[in-house]
Amino acid sequence: MTDNPLVQLSAALASAVETAARSVVTVHARQRVSSSGTIWQPGVVVTAAHTIETEDIAVTLPDGRQVKAQLAGSDGGTDISVLRVEADLPALTPAENPAGVGSLALAVARPEHLSATMGVISHWGGAWRSWSGGRLDALIRADLTLYPGFSGGPLIGADGTLLGINTSGLTRGLPVAVPAATVKRVADQLLKHGRVARGYLGVGLQPVRLNEDQAGLVVVSLEPEGPAAKAGVIVGDVLTAIAGKPVQEHGAVRSALDSDSIGKPVEVSLLRGGQPQTVSVTVGERGE
Repeated sequence: MTDNPLVQLSAALASAVETAARSVVTVHARQRVSSSGTIWQPGVVVTAAHTIETEDIAVTLPDGRQVKAQLAGSDGGTDISVLRVEADLPALTPAENPAGVGSLALAVARPEHLSATMGVISHWGGAWRSWSGGRLDALIRADLTLYPGFSGGPLIGADGTLLGINTSGLTRGLPVAVPAATVKRVADQLLKHGRVARGYLGVGLQPVRLNEDQAGLVVVSLEPEGPAAKAGVIVGDVLTAIAGKPVQEHGAVRSALDSDSIGKPVEVSLLRGGQPQTVSVTVGERGE
């Protein structure tokens, strides 16, 4: 074996891709280029929800066999879809710890043939919300290229462990990876319920500037018999905080109404006729 460190590194990376490839499949669910999928557990594939355009789905396995797949559920907020397949393939091992910024990472995909790109972790930040309201446990960006069909494939570390699922459908800019912890949480709910539960108040809101230092959300419509209407909220009220946290835009409301809040009372601070009030609203569950 050569003692050239570059050759050793190259061999190690190739080995990591070869190992990961056993858990990467091709997902045929749209007319354009096929996407990739990652074996999450035996008989279960996770992929990017934005690549699923039909319920007539097929999956090509690493050995070239093509099998039918059943859509168990999709969550647009985190861009995760779960498929059931009759195939006993190994799942990747999730990384035990976050990868440090600057660590090597590889995107592995199988849009048609096995493919991979390499870069470094350029950002590993805290929890965040997607523009469509999904809660992700970390913001993971890697300085690598996601070619067409790479969405749904795994982002792995140099040791071959799973860091997340790559997607170009969550942000209006650089592609990101959905953290493995988020994938587990979402996949568990989709397999059990077919969807991810999210809370709602039953109100239509528009941002409004109250003064130079304060903004809120004015209620422009109410769902009859919705949670807010039952609690006494009326059209014209201006929401300023939920559970003590200021709300100045729609994303802040979605952040306050995750699945853990459903069925529980939440304190909503508002202005009515310029006077501050507080009402207790029991959070409902948003319909499909």
